[in-house]
Amino acid sequence: MQLEAGGGERRECDVLVIGGGPAGSTIAPLLVERGHRVVLLEKARHPRFHIGESLLPANLPLFERLGVADEVRAIGMEKWAAEFVSPQHPMPQTFHFAEAWDKSMPYAYQVKRAEFDAILIRNAARKGVEVHEGCKAKAVDFLPDHRARVRARQENGRELEWTARFVVDASGRDTFLANRFQIKHRNPRHNSSAVYGHFAGASRSAGQAEGNITIFWFEHGWFWFIPMQGDVTSVGMVTWPYFMKTRGQRSLERFLHDGIASCPALAMRLKDARLINPVEATGNFSYVSERTHGSNYLLLGDAYAFIDPVFSSGVLLAMHSGLIGAEAIDTCLQRPDQAAAALKHFDHLMQHGPKQFSWFIYRVTNPIMRDFFMGPKNIFRVKEALLSVLAGDIFGRTPIWRSLRMFKLLYYFANAIQPRRAFMGWKRRRFNIRRVDDPALNAAP
Repeated sequence: MQLEAGGGERRECDVLVIGGGPAGSTIAPLLVERGHRVVLLEKARHPRFHIGESLLPANLPLFERLGVADEVRAIGMEKWAAEFVSPQHPMPQTFHFAEAWDKSMPYAYQVKRAEFDAILIRNAARKGVEVHEGCKAKAVDFLPDHRARVRARQENGRELEWTARFVVDASGRDTFLANRFQIKHRNPRHNSSAVYGHFAGASRSAGQAEGNITIFWFEHGWFWFIPMQGDVTSVGMVTWPYFMKTRGQRSLERFLHDGIASCPALAMRLKDARLINPVEATGNFSYVSERTHGSNYLLLGDAYAFIDPVFSSGVLLAMHSGLIGAEAIDTCLQRPDQAAAALKHFDHLMQHGPKQFSWFIYRVTNPIMRDFFMGPKNIFRVKEALLSVLAGDIFGRTPIWRSLRMFKLLYYFANAIQPRRAFMGWKRRRFNIRRVDDPALNAAP
């Protein structure tokens, strides 16, 4: 350790990770296992509130890999299925993960993210990661010698500086490097915002179905309903910019309650419920960066891209990016002659996840796609393949791709034989995702 002229401390490490959420707290201990000196900077102190409580079955092998499976099990509400409720269809449709192609991942968990993220970052510290909470990265310079200098400031104003061989941006929606490089863009094919809060006293399903996530469609988007331990239920309204602008002078809490009232099936579940935390909102919900990496840096999880959360893919994509990112960085540091191939493979896998989920996300509010979800058939095993996507089983060797292609062909055929309905659905979506001049929405993080 050295002192620089301005009074800050200069230190060195192999890898510096910016962000202590699921992506950062996954990649950091995996790199330590490979013998690298890793520093992790987290601007907040855990536990801290975060939205995104619904996990997928494909997360469970990652918990085992990190050694946190028992801790997550202790805080988790078991989630055996996902339920969809449509005002245009008389009955809900429930997708049981046990009916997916791979029957070995029949459930997932709903978790309070404050507890879940704390488990991951504490695990990273136990594994030998040098963790600095309450320490915010402020600047990064990429040096001619292929190293990087990262400057950070602690809560008490003390400034620190590290020189690292590799930098990992796991800063989530702060998109630290994407903002610095000016490579972050709104997703031109999607545009949504969210208003959300936690409730107590919500009506839940009985027995094993108590922890199931429910998606409620309504006229202006959809709601999530996520039961967790301790009589806490997360409820969020994901909607289009034009509808967010209708909020006017209403408080976020009033706006959320009014939205719930417009969805009778959800309002019934919440008729005896009460809010137990302040309502929050997130604007500019969907974005993507131009690249996933450089020669000595990676963008992981939400620091690279964020897509609509309808399939609860966020934590899985973040943790999986940490897994593949650790492999790529280890190769770059240990076998530089293979670095280009390793980074190319990392880039391919990083784009694969959002691409597979996005095809469905872009169409899930289309009335024809809604018919497919509300009345699924297993011809050509398409229902099992769809369930595999809902379970997050898109990175392994499960042979779902032929059936998914058939599902897409059936969807396109249904559009072709219902041209007017297909056109009206397309036209409505174009209206929904258009940009709206709303300063309050654009200022949201």
